[in-house]
Amino acid sequence: MGELRTRMDNDLLLRGRADRTRESYLGAVARLAKYYRRCPDQISHGEVQSYLLYLIKERKLSYSTCNIAVQAFRFLYHTTLGRDRVEFDLPHIHQPQRLPEIFSREEIARLLAVTTNPKHHALLAATYSAGLRVGEVVKLKPADIDSSRMTIRIEQAKGAKDRYSLLSPVLLEELRVYWKQFRPKVWLFETRTGKHLDISGAQKIYMGAKLKARITKRGGIHALRHAFATHLLEAGEDLNTIQHLLGHRDITTTSRYLHLTQIVLKSKALSRDLLKLPPARLR
Repeated sequence: MGELRTRMDNDLLLRGRADRTRESYLGAVARLAKYYRRCPDQISHGEVQSYLLYLIKERKLSYSTCNIAVQAFRFLYHTTLGRDRVEFDLPHIHQPQRLPEIFSREEIARLLAVTTNPKHHALLAATYSAGLRVGEVVKLKPADIDSSRMTIRIEQAKGAKDRYSLLSPVLLEELRVYWKQFRPKVWLFETRTGKHLDISGAQKIYMGAKLKARITKRGGIHALRHAFATHLLEAGEDLNTIQHLLGHRDITTTSRYLHLTQIVLKSKALSRDLLKLPPARLR
């Protein structure tokens, strides 16, 4: 599906879809083509519906995974192929609702304490203290660090929107030391080839530090973003501010952190510098 893949990818780019969305959509369509061994433009809507049933009944994939496939197929047939809009049926699959396991501040301190590589340490510290998605932190540029306003600019984040998050004084000092040592040119966290660190590389850094710190809680590097929001709530920050820092379109997405935190009522003072962590106790 070489030519069709290029057309669909261009359509996704023109509509401002994020890199991970494009990758997910193109992957879903490629798997559909592989299943039927035909180009997707030769696969009928009925066959697509049968394939979705196969994903649910035989592959037993999660509702969220199947829903991504549905969105990909709708985009392909309606936008790229210009056909009438088709609403593929996707029966709701009951999925156990699991809240993420939140790292304590002491666990964050342990995670950073075992990360001795300056670049890796700066990457994890930035992810946590600014509440960044992994796709956002790897694409930071030195110019995004604004020391005069103490903010970090996140360019074209999820939803194709720019936003700002907090720049911790501790992180600022660490990034200055890191920059003097590595002198990154285009990307803040560059590879030796001059490209930005990819998402899988950042995940690998995080998982290695997590293992070394003997932290057994579930979750990938996104757990640092969850910890950011929860720790700010515990410090007394209001939900609307956290919504804007995280870049959530709907506050109901942010409000789930109310279920993950214990609000500290005795002290309303907010310390925005999350990197002023307690001493790490290595086990």
